[in-house]
Formats: sequence, structure tokens, C-alpha cells
Amino acid sequence: MRLLTVATCNLNQWAMEFDSNLKQIKHSISKAKQAGAVIRLGPELEIPGYGCEDHFLELDTINHSWECLKDILVGDWTDNIVCSIGMPIIKGSERYNCQVLCFNRKIIMIRPKMCLANDGNYRELRWFTAWKQRDQLVDFQLPAHISQALGQNSVPFGYGFVKFRDTAIAAEVCEELFTPSPPHAELALNGVEVFMNASGSHHQLRKLDVRLRAFIGATHTRGGVYMYSNHQGCDGGRLYYDGCASVVVNGDVVAQGSQFSLNDIELVVASIDLDVVASLRGSLSSFQEQASCKANVPSVDVPSSLCLPFDLKIRLSFPLKIKYHSPEEEIAFGPGCWLWDYLRRSGASGFLLPLSGGADSSSVAAIVGCMCQLVVKEIANGDEQVKADAIRIGNYKDGQYPTDSREFAKRIFYTVFMGSENSSEMTKSRAKVLADEIGSWHLDVSIDGVVSALLSLFQTLTGKRPRYKVDGGSNVENLSLQNIQARIRMVLAFMLASLLPWVHNKPGFYLVLGSSNVDEGLRGYLTKYDCSSADINPIGSISKQDLRSFLRWAAIHLGYSSLADIEAAPPTAELEPIRSNYSQLDEVDMGMTYEELSVYGRLRKIFRCGPVSMFQNLCYRWGARLTPSQAAEKVKHFFKYYSINRHKMTTLTPSYHAESYSPEDNRFDLRQFLYNARWPYQFRKIDELVHELDVKDVQESGNHEIAAAASDGVGGMGVAAAGSGNPNVGI
Repeated sequence: MRLLTVATCNLNQWAMEFDSNLKQIKHSISKAKQAGAVIRLGPELEIPGYGCEDHFLELDTINHSWECLKDILVGDWTDNIVCSIGMPIIKGSERYNCQVLCFNRKIIMIRPKMCLANDGNYRELRWFTAWKQRDQLVDFQLPAHISQALGQNSVPFGYGFVKFRDTAIAAEVCEELFTPSPPHAELALNGVEVFMNASGSHHQLRKLDVRLRAFIGATHTRGGVYMYSNHQGCDGGRLYYDGCASVVVNGDVVAQGSQFSLNDIELVVASIDLDVVASLRGSLSSFQEQASCKANVPSVDVPSSLCLPFDLKIRLSFPLKIKYHSPEEEIAFGPGCWLWDYLRRSGASGFLLPLSGGADSSSVAAIVGCMCQLVVKEIANGDEQVKADAIRIGNYKDGQYPTDSREFAKRIFYTVFMGSENSSEMTKSRAKVLADEIGSWHLDVSIDGVVSALLSLFQTLTGKRPRYKVDGGSNVENLSLQNIQARIRMVLAFMLASLLPWVHNKPGFYLVLGSSNVDEGLRGYLTKYDCSSADINPIGSISKQDLRSFLRWAAIHLGYSSLADIEAAPPTAELEPIRSNYSQLDEVDMGMTYEELSVYGRLRKIFRCGPVSMFQNLCYRWGARLTPSQAAEKVKHFFKYYSINRHKMTTLTPSYHAESYSPEDNRFDLRQFLYNARWPYQFRKIDELVHELDVKDVQESGNHEIAAAASDGVGGMGVAAAGSGNPNVGI
């Protein structure tokens, strides 16, 4: 037997925070050594943090990364353990995203990334160059201060693997796994048994299965040990890196870390018999044949052994059942953990949420409540870092700390119902009940006085006073009156967030939470600079459909039973007067349902459909219930309001990224914000297609009638001939 113990990890790094990043790297190495591991894999770019973005262009970032690596190597951290550490490196004139393989206080190889992630949220080609030489390793001259400290002048740099006496290991960096021709396929044929994938992969609803299937597929038909490491947490931006460090052996998951956690460091350890890899490869005839004529990959020899012989003290890792969260759990835990990281790192003392009693703001409140539950749970489990952060943020004194989530929420979470004459008692009551269930400090405020003052000012200036549509006003008046209410709420929210801590003799300030969902953003069904304008928004890229499912789940699993009533209520902005014959409803206002909006959003972004191709797709998808003309009108209606309101995306509150059809304008969905909302060319093409389909329908209908008449006339022709002698009866 060749027994090998490996350790991979989830690390909650913070971009550009070198002190804490270095501390956590060292801690993870120490924990790996304590577990008996001889290989420790960390996440991609773990020294500076993955989310440095344009800070990667600064030489300081490169230099500080080298300084941190030197700190690790001059100590005993890498004694008797291979450490794969991620950092940016400049070679010549190019900057590379690298994994530095270290062993016994030396750098044994630097592996630059060959396939860069450059779509969706990723812009690696903006900062890095892909390594393109696959046929040789080149010498890399170490910086002078590193060379002097290590007594090592140069190291092999490039694509290759490391050969120990008893096994071979290699790096495969994040995106490379998902390419059409991933390196692990070629490396396996060259005898590599252990693959180390350092990643910076963010959470997206229902995405984990795709990732795990890639790990499994990498070793299922060619054998091997696949190690995966990832960041976990908010490192300073919109993304939540969702961990799930794993070890896969011959297609079976033998170790899996958490996807969502408040822990800064999580180690995942597995002990494997490498003979099972050799055995599987030896039994696969196709593998043997391809290995016999492989293209040779460069390698570095290390005259040391990593494996141990048969030893009953080492407990082997066996296949386990993969842990997946439901989408509802993902919505609770992902944004909840993201909010906690943002709160503890921002210097704020809590959150303030305008709570309307509707589905969206109630979802945000429930997520904050879930965050409070997670904090109390981690403290009970002995996490000292979470405890220290909670004591500081909650302003606890005399050795006290959170033991109850509702009590903790009372200290860090303000909710405000900002009612008007258009608000119903039902939504006011729902907001109050939910706030009590969560434990937030709840306020009930009427904004009617401020609205009236603004309208009086306007009347003084112009001599006119706008009216709602139900009272005889125009569409312009109606919309303006709604926008006034919405914007007053935003101004009031920020004022309360800055002053309420002072009122209650608390330090710091509160972060204002937004609560617009992805579908409203896509359609533009929000007021620019209303309560959708906040500091951060945990649900900004989550669909209404998913949020409603989350509310039903949270009513049971988070213990906030009032969410069931909130979910069942029809969505309404409550910005217009309620009359016996009129009640404002979101879907009526939008001219489309939230379910339809999700379909439009996925076709527009995920399937890259413009108006014409969306129309064609919907003719198939909705053909059973809509005519082509009706489908055309729906597509035109969507694109008209999408383009009219696209400018609102430029000021959208930074939101947790959770959905692949998010219209977030900052870096994910890059499009113009000034459109010709009439789409003359595209809509004309749709009209032409509709006309063609109508003509075909008429022709086919006529042919059917002729065929039916011909069929009926077979027997009638003889009658006609005998009767009237009319030769055209059967035609």
C-alpha cells in the first residue's frame, strides 16, 4: 500500500488584507500538519485574495505577495509538507496567476495558469497573461531578497508536474478543469496521480452540482486523486465564494467541506491508498493504449517520498454521500454569511432595513435573522473569531456575548415600516409581527407629513398640485406621486441609519439594506433612488419565484411563521390609493408576471437572445397557449420597458450575486443604458415573422378544408351526378 494523507481547505480571505490572509494560510498549514497531511492545497491567489481586481496591476501587490511567501518559507511551515500557495508573479514583462509549490523551505516549481477565466463575473485577462508554453519548463530568476533568504537562485516555471520517489503530483488551476481539453487528462497519461485544483469559485444558485460533477468526471475514467480548494466568504465585493473544498478518488467523493460557513478556516483531510489509482488505470485497456503513445509533459524530480506503508493507525477515507443544499437553504445561508462578512469588515454596528411587510423586504429581514442564528450557533460551537466579532459589533460588556439570536438581532438590526395613507393595516401588521419574530428593533413611521410638505412646496412654485390616476390625474402625475413616496423612504432610511445609533448611545453607524429582486431590476420596476438604493442588497440577483419558495421554507425552518402569510399575499407597492374598485398590484402594473420575467431574463442573458430570437423561442415554449401575435406583443412589451429602464442598472445597489441572468451593470451584464426603446429593426423583423406564420396558417387551414371537402365528396359525387349532374360538387 501507498498511504497518502492530503489536506485541502476553505479560507475566508480578504482582498488586499495581507496580514490576516498570511495568518490564515499559516494556520491552515499548521492544522494540515497536525492532521498528518503531506500535501496542503490552498485557494487561488490566496496571499493577496482573489478579488483584488485592478490592484493586481500594482507592483505593490506583487511585492507584498513575495514578502508573505518569504515569511512562510523562512519558517518551518513547509517542513515535510508540500504546500501549493496561490499568488501573482511577474516574469519578464508578463504578469501570471500562479501556484507556487513549496517543500522543505524551498520553491520546487511555479505553475502559471494556462486558461484564464474571462466571462461572467471574471476578468482575469484584464490583469493576467495565460501561460502558453506546454513543451518545456523554463528557469525563473527569483527576486533578490527571496533568493538571498532561501539560498535558491532560480526555480522551474511553467506547465509540468512534480515527481516524488513514490508518486507524482500536479496543479490544475480553477478554470482549466472546465476547458474542452483540461490538463489533467494529459497529466494522468504521464503518471500524475494527485491533482491539486486551487480555485476562486463563487456561489450561484444550483451551481454546486456542476462543479462536483467536473471533479468526479476528472478521475472517474482515468483514475486519480483530485483535490479542490476554494475561498469561502465575501472578500470585498459582490461575490460569495462558497467553499466546498473536496477530495475525490477515482470518481468518488471521499471528503467534502461546507459550502456556507462563518469559519475563517476549514480544513478537509483525506487519507488514500494510491494503489487504488494504479489498480484502476491498469485495468483500463483504453487508458493503457493512450498512455503508451502520450505526449510527454515536463517534470521536476524531488528525491523524497510522500507515502507511508500499510499502517492501521491511518484511517482511510471512503466514499460518502455528497451534501447538497436546497435552493431555499442556499438563499438563507449564502447571503446570510455574505452579510456577516460585510458587517464585521465594514466597521458598521448593524443593519437598517425599510420593512414594508411585502415579500422582498421580508426576505431580507429573514436572511438577517438567519445570519443572527448562524452567529449564535457558531459561538456555541466554540468559534472564538465569530464570538469576538459579535461582541464588538453588538457592543457587549463585562464578558457577555450573544447566546440568543433574537437578543442579538435587537442589538444590531433596525427595521422601519414607513407607512403612508396608501399603506394597508395588513402590511403594517405583517411587518410588526415579523420584526417581533426576528427580534429586530422596530419602528413605525408615517411619511405623509413629508409628502404633503413637498407637494405644498411644488404647489407654491407652480400653482398646481398633482393627483393620482384614480382621482382623475394623468399618468405623469400618478407616477410622480409614487416616486415622491419611494424617494422619501430612501432619504429617511439613510438618516435613521446614521443617527439612531447616536440616539441610543451606540458606536458607529448602520448599513442600509436594499430589497429589490432580480426580476424588478431587469424590468426596471423600481424607482431610481428609492429604497432599492442602499449600501448593499442580499437579494438583488434572486428571482421573485425563488424568494417566494424561500419564504415558505423560512416560515418553517427559521421559525418565522408570519412569512407564510406574507408569501401568500399578492405583491403590491402600495404607492397608490386603495379604493373599493381598485387595488395596486405589481404584475398588473408591469404588464407581465414574475414567472414570465424569469423566462425573459434567462433567454436574454443565459441563452443570449435578442428580441427576434426570444420571440422564436417563445413561439415554441408558449405555443400551446399563445398565438405568434400574442407572443410577439409580450416580447415587444418586455424589451420596451427593459430598454427604457436600463439606465437604472447603472445606480443599482451592490448586490449579492446569486443568479446567472442578473442584469447587474457594474461587471456582470455589460450593455449600453441608452436604447432606442422602439427597436425598429428588430420589431419589424418580428412582425414579418408573425405575418409569415399567419399566412402559413391560412394556407394550411385552407388546405385542410379542401382536403376535408374532397374527403366528404367521394360519396357525394355519385349522388350529384345522378341528381343535378353538377361536376363541381365534389371539388
